[in-house]
Amino acid sequence: MQNQQPAFGANNVNGGSIIESAPGSQFSPAAPGRAPMPTGNPLASQETYLHPATPQKKHNIIETLILLATIVIAIVFIWLYIQKYGEWKGLRMDVDEQIDAAVAMAIAENTTKMEEEFLIREKSPYRDFTGPADYGSLGFKYPKTWSVYINKDASSGGDFEAYLNPVEVEPISNTTINALRVTIRNSSFDSVVTTYDSYVMSGSLALTTRNVGGVLANIYTGQLPNGIQGILAAFKLRDKTVLIQTDAELFANDFYQLLDTVTMNQ
Repeated sequence: MQNQQPAFGANNVNGGSIIESAPGSQFSPAAPGRAPMPTGNPLASQETYLHPATPQKKHNIIETLILLATIVIAIVFIWLYIQKYGEWKGLRMDVDEQIDAAVAMAIAENTTKMEEEFLIREKSPYRDFTGPADYGSLGFKYPKTWSVYINKDASSGGDFEAYLNPVEVEPISNTTINALRVTIRNSSFDSVVTTYDSYVMSGSLALTTRNVGGVLANIYTGQLPNGIQGILAAFKLRDKTVLIQTDAELFANDFYQLLDTVTMNQ
């Protein structure tokens, strides 16, 4: 019969068996009839402790706050972008409108300038006007596009009257508008200009002077005695008086240019 091996953790003492305690146990099992023997190990159960979930929750809250902050920043950025885009669009429209207005103005000015240049070219070459020799041979240059009508030639004495106007002369009357009226009054200069003194005193006419054909002429501007708003030049020619009048400020440039070409025999 084979000898039996002692069980795990058992020692053979005096023919008996002593059961050794498991490692980590404070008490070891005792032999029958004996008290348990202390091992010196602390008495504690081997339990597994889980970390509390609070840090994970805090982490989730921080992520949520960051996400919300990002969304708010994105919304603010989009709002600012829309606002600035609207302002930029408004400014762009204003700039475009200003550019369009400037271009339109430039085109209009250029068109007006071209029309004026065309009219000037159309007026050239200028023609010569000559009054009666007995009345000092009054002369000046006028546009070729103007027509001349002699209403009184003073061949039998009296006053000389001529009318000039673009294309054709309008019917003769005190209120008809023509570019130019030329009158040689068979009266002295002093007696003629006194007619306009009251108009100057009342402010209806403004009086200045100008050299015309080598003599000093009175230039009356404003509402003339016949009710026409125009310009009148009056100057002495021998024992007579020359009156050159435009019936509209539209012909003011032509009027003054014409005065610069006046010639006469004193």
